[in-house]
Amino acid sequence: MRLVIARCSVDYAGRLTAHLPSAPRLILVKADGSVSIHADDRAYKPLNWMSPPCTLKEGEDGVWTVVNKGGEKLIITMEEILHDSSHELGVDPGLIKDGVEAHLQELLADRMETLGEGWSLIRREYPTAIGPVDILGRDHEGVTVAVEIKRRGEIDGVEQLTRYLDLLNRDPHLAPVKGVFAAQEIKPQARVLATDRGISCVTLDYNALRGIEDDKLRLF
Repeated sequence: MRLVIARCSVDYAGRLTAHLPSAPRLILVKADGSVSIHADDRAYKPLNWMSPPCTLKEGEDGVWTVVNKGGEKLIITMEEILHDSSHELGVDPGLIKDGVEAHLQELLADRMETLGEGWSLIRREYPTAIGPVDILGRDHEGVTVAVEIKRRGEIDGVEQLTRYLDLLNRDPHLAPVKGVFAAQEIKPQARVLATDRGISCVTLDYNALRGIEDDKLRLF
């Protein structure tokens, strides 16, 4: 990973246009080719980014041009570089899920019809540049659905699913992609946020999925 702290301005040209005026920012260039621009706030969310596959060209005039396969461009105009370093992070082992969460994922993947008649599995742990989606499937209409599974559903889980959806919906082979937030217990604030973002919430009954009790899910 390469970390660059620089005073720069940023312009995005693609399906829409966006401009970030000159300011000090952190630029992350990852081994997968992705480039993201961060400010010293907004927690994890970048100000702008380009997902892989894409190419980065550094001009002698201090202009970085990042182009993806769709021809969209992220143009970073460097005014002053304050820090520039590279670090080898190696292969990440990934998030080790709570045992119940992992089993919920396995059970739900094997019984996608419990989410709805005609639902099917594409893949468990579907890989993306920002981490694996728990379950990627299709509903009865053939629409792609990303399912995030938690033992306890809180706001950070909704935010995580939102990031996956933002990325997946850029892939023309998958878009449009809907989201389902599934947990044994979903906090009211998380449910409100999910609903506001068009994400469906599912309350999972662990025992029912294991066949110990009545086999039902509640979809809200």
